[in-house]
Amino acid sequence: MPDKRRKPEPETPRKEKLCKACGKPFKWSEKRARDWSVAKYCSKACSGYKPGERAVELETAIFELLAERGAGKTICPSEAAKLVGGTATRRDWEGLMEPARKVARELVKAGKIVVTQKGKAVDAATAKGAIRLKLK
Repeated sequence: MPDKRRKPEPETPRKEKLCKACGKPFKWSEKRARDWSVAKYCSKACSGYKPGERAVELETAIFELLAERGAGKTICPSEAAKLVGGTATRRDWEGLMEPARKVARELVKAGKIVVTQKGKAVDAATAKGAIRLKLK
């Protein structure tokens, strides 16, 4: 008679994954342990976003806000997200924050804007925390 003990399920490696929406790496955590093998997105904001869905609107909003401010002035990506998503509730624009940062990274690659932190230019791909956008 065969043994009735269940075989242990293979453990999914706890390595970093890349978010399907924003492309940033995210790590395994106890909170994600149950669904780690199927996790695709780094956050709830990214999970509701289809790549490129509002990229053109966000790019236009970034340039409008920068032109409105004038030379040498900066804006926050949240301002572009609020302009596109609306400000009735925080939920309206909060989901556009990561897409706005992604559009900003693409504009940096194209050489159109600069990403700054505390007044100094930083690498857009590795910047963590609050960033500001400035025309080149």
